[in-house]
Amino acid sequence: MIMSFRWYGKENDSISLQNIRQIPGMKGIVGALFDVPVGEVWPMDKILALKKEVEEQGLLLETIESVNIHEDIKLGLPSRDQYIENYITSLKHLGQAGVKVVCYNFMPVFDWTRTDLAKVLADGSTALEFDVRLIQGKDPQKMVEEMQANSNGFELPGWEAWRLKELKHLFDLYKDIDEEKLFSHLEYFLKAVIPAAEEYGIKMAIHPDDPPYSVFGLPRIVTSKKNLKRIVDMVDSTSNGLTICSGSLGANLENNIPEIIRYFGDRVAFGHVRNVQVHEPGIFNETAHKADEGSLDMYEIMKAFYDIGFTGPIRPDHGRMIWDEKGRPGYGLYDRALGANYLCGLWDAIVRGESK
Repeated sequence: MIMSFRWYGKENDSISLQNIRQIPGMKGIVGALFDVPVGEVWPMDKILALKKEVEEQGLLLETIESVNIHEDIKLGLPSRDQYIENYITSLKHLGQAGVKVVCYNFMPVFDWTRTDLAKVLADGSTALEFDVRLIQGKDPQKMVEEMQANSNGFELPGWEAWRLKELKHLFDLYKDIDEEKLFSHLEYFLKAVIPAAEEYGIKMAIHPDDPPYSVFGLPRIVTSKKNLKRIVDMVDSTSNGLTICSGSLGANLENNIPEIIRYFGDRVAFGHVRNVQVHEPGIFNETAHKADEGSLDMYEIMKAFYDIGFTGPIRPDHGRMIWDEKGRPGYGLYDRALGANYLCGLWDAIVRGESK
């Protein structure tokens, strides 16, 4: 297991690599090139510059999150072929730079969706919350404005201005795209990309939809064990892998995260491990990583990763804002550092217990 930390780069993150390297057990950075427009080729020189910056702090850069999928690919438009070729070239460059895992998602329009970026919890900390009742009948543009107004001045991943500047047009394009068509467009993409990923030594790791059900009527397909199986069966290759995000899948308590991890085994390429407190279907907030703070059995989740012999990257996912920290919602330093150490502690206890 390679404990890792998502970092948005020195220009876009309030947290430094020097901060991150001081977290006990931290080995890797999950990074990306945030200044390359979606659909364009990632230049080799920029990849190597990021790698050098990370490695100078004694950390690894073997995991990228994300090489975003252009909307034309998800929509199945004729222009998708050029964007897929660009994607393959980016994978070639990343493979040559020593990257082993590329996380991506296939969510239409929005990545993750929340209705409150700073829900005040009982202990006074704040966390991300989703309440489906608050978006029923809401104009998606209003949601965008609220997200941007409450982001503490940071650009939120998945809510970038360039992505949402033609929101109404995007929704019009998706009117005729149902789940079956979205599955078909994902299969087209995977059949083109996975052979290249194999050649360049990269595991593609699709991220579950967040939350794992339709929002604003848009189709969502990466939502359950059944759908994950359909996706990995599209191309029979360990390069066609999964990111198991406990918080995304776990927002639906019908998803048994430890069982899913054990079922997919070597197709699991990346772990996002966080806790959520599910109040009722469609209503949840994020919380501290510790098991009894939320609805998920964090010990069993980490035990499942151990049981499949997982040696890849795991990162503490979204954290609360604690100790008066101001930063990108969900991506502060302090609570994610606590989460990383909690997960490392669970892992150490599991390893020691199994070795007796």
